[in-house]
Amino acid sequence: MMLALPREVVLTETESGAVLLNERDGRFWRLNGSGTVALRLLLEGRTPQEAAERLSGGERFRERALADVRGLVDALRAAGLVVVR
Repeated sequence: MMLALPREVVLTETESGAVLLNERDGRFWRLNGSGTVALRLLLEGRTPQEAAERLSGGERFRERALADVRGLVDALRAAGLVVVR
């Protein structure tokens, strides 16, 4: 699954994570640091499993991290902030 930002969505990193701005309707969403790392990895073409591996730092929390990454993708897709290519 390759994710991309639609043309109208801009990603800007902040001190605590990132902000996604939909320039068409003016709405924005904030991501914490972990969400920002996961999104960046997914936008680079990494899989949700690879992003979860990077976030979890080990096997103990990998399943939870994978659930979180999948939840992030679902939420961003539902909000129209990312598309699958």
